[in-house]
Amino acid sequence: MNWRVGALLSVVGVWLVLGLATALTLGTMPPDVRASTWEALWPQWPWLLGLSVPLFVISAWGWHRWDKRYRRGIDRLREQVRMVAASAEPLLIDAHTHANEVLQGLAQSINELARSRDQAREDVQRQVLEASEGVRQERNRLAALMSELAQSVVVCNLDGRILLYNNRARMQFKVLSRGKGGQVDMPMLGIGRSIYALLDQALLDHALENIRLRMERGAAQPATQFLTTTPSGQFLRVHMAPVRASEAEHSGVALQGFVLMLENVTSSFTEEAERDQALVNLTESAHMHLASMRSTLNRLASNAQAMPQQLSYLREQLDQAQARIQEVGASTVQSLKTRWPLEDMLAADLLSVAQRRIAQQTGRDVTSEVVDPDLWVKVDSFGLLQAVVYLASRLVDEFDVRYLQLRLQGAQDKVWLDLIWTGHNMSTETVMGWELDPMTVGQSHNPLSVRDVMNRHSGMLSFERERIRHQAMFRLTLPAAGGIEQRPDSEALMPGDSRPEFFDFDLFKTAPAPSAMDDLPLTALIYTVFDTETTGLNPSQGDEIIQIGATRIVNGKLLRHEAYEQLVNPQRSIPAASIPIHGITQDMVQGRPVIGEVLPVFHAYAQDTVLVAHNAAFDMKFLQLKERSTGLRFDQPVLDTLLLSAVIHPNQASHRLEAIAQRMNIAVTSRHNALGDALVTAEVFLRMIPLLADMGIHTLGQAREAAQKTFFARLKY
Repeated sequence: MNWRVGALLSVVGVWLVLGLATALTLGTMPPDVRASTWEALWPQWPWLLGLSVPLFVISAWGWHRWDKRYRRGIDRLREQVRMVAASAEPLLIDAHTHANEVLQGLAQSINELARSRDQAREDVQRQVLEASEGVRQERNRLAALMSELAQSVVVCNLDGRILLYNNRARMQFKVLSRGKGGQVDMPMLGIGRSIYALLDQALLDHALENIRLRMERGAAQPATQFLTTTPSGQFLRVHMAPVRASEAEHSGVALQGFVLMLENVTSSFTEEAERDQALVNLTESAHMHLASMRSTLNRLASNAQAMPQQLSYLREQLDQAQARIQEVGASTVQSLKTRWPLEDMLAADLLSVAQRRIAQQTGRDVTSEVVDPDLWVKVDSFGLLQAVVYLASRLVDEFDVRYLQLRLQGAQDKVWLDLIWTGHNMSTETVMGWELDPMTVGQSHNPLSVRDVMNRHSGMLSFERERIRHQAMFRLTLPAAGGIEQRPDSEALMPGDSRPEFFDFDLFKTAPAPSAMDDLPLTALIYTVFDTETTGLNPSQGDEIIQIGATRIVNGKLLRHEAYEQLVNPQRSIPAASIPIHGITQDMVQGRPVIGEVLPVFHAYAQDTVLVAHNAAFDMKFLQLKERSTGLRFDQPVLDTLLLSAVIHPNQASHRLEAIAQRMNIAVTSRHNALGDALVTAEVFLRMIPLLADMGIHTLGQAREAAQKTFFARLKY
């Protein structure tokens, strides 16, 4: 209750009591006495009314003292007790914030209980560490081994979310995601982010499908590898292996995720291609010169009768040299065509996948026939399937073909994959056009042609007709595989034995089901906590951002190593009065990227996350003013720790970031540095989540609704 309202009610209450007492007293008197008494009291009402002023002042003073010393102190103490109870870290109440001696004593008693609780926690934690010392040492060894690996290792769940990566992968991500000009890094990847930002999802899905087929057959090593390009145009050699579900989770061969080993082969691939091209040019030039020499010798031979043996010998040597150069040139050209890695694949698996893909794309029934069920083929399965689906789609789209059949047969070192249809025949010119056109299937566009794919396989595409059956077919000639995949002895290898033990860690929790973000629990969301430093406090009057700092929260953990920090050239002078606050001088921003270059990077960093900031309205105003010039909108949900503090601690005197951090026993370092403030804000927000849960605020929507009801939500910039 407000102390002014309390004082007014006190005065009203006093007068009600006096009035009631007077009425009762007059009511007991005889009528003549009552009248004379009333006539005597009535002239005194101004004097009696004047007593209301000192009575109101005295009451107001008393209520104010009670409100300040007791009620507010009790409310503040209750908020502090809730914070201490919810804190996972040691936290005590500052008893000196209470003016009342009774509340100070109560706070000290609560601190004693908190110390006892913290001591009990430490004892339990010590016992847990002692009991799990062996596991902890194994985890440390694993971390050390992974950090020293020369190859990049990434572990993902089936949704493509990154769960684990080593230092080598971290450095490689930084190189692969570097922006144009190399000035600004684009930190696209990290814990909880999608690997599909780097690798084509269709390619990974195809590789997983191959792994599943091999696991179902009981393959000893159901892994696969392929070569691909990144959005920045670099070449990666990728080795993919499965992560199986444990026996407790699944008794079959179900997958929980996959492990990727990445090797950047851009430089070696480019160097080899340039070397081979130079060799091709050399052989072509040498071949031309040798042909000219042959022609000259032929002319000499017709006129020089005295040296027939010498000329014959010279011609023989030139023939041998020319043949050798032609052989080297042909080998080099063949190497250029087939450099893309091919892998062994069971022909039946290839046919099964092709049949399913064609049916999904065209909506037609597709039959298949494998002459030899043990036939193996050496292919780039992803590219080959794209070519087969492309040809089938054109048949259906342009000739309305109703019946399609796949047939696969082999002999010696060749395998023939036939795409057969009944109906319309086509000209040789049409076939050649399809073979040379870039492959487009639905919304998927591939710059490669069918001929490019066949050149990778040292094969060819031919068009044949069977007039008796009124059928036509495309025949794709492919190389046969050299060996057959080894199958394990069912008794020697139990399910899961080949799975490394460190994948038993709890890294593969299923992601929350798709839902409106407002309906998701606060604990299930991914957050980007950010802060900006600016030239001033008036974004609408020309002040600009000079630094952005951010960090990420995933699965309730603060990922400090995935932080983002960037100085920005504001293209205007930094006021001298603001430099002592943020410590950023004009020289420090000189030559740095401008906001138009930085915001696309930060937008990618914060994509698909909830934004968190302290006094977020201020920072968001700067971002919103750049929407027109950059074309970027930060339209994801925003949480403000300033507003949430007012929700959790409505009776605290201050909601500044330093005051909140002090109440929560969080060390503040690098204040008014964008990244430093973002890290403090992130720690504050993590401490707030359990406090909000105690108040019945569990979801993002509930937190946003509660924040908008606070006084600070009215702040505008």
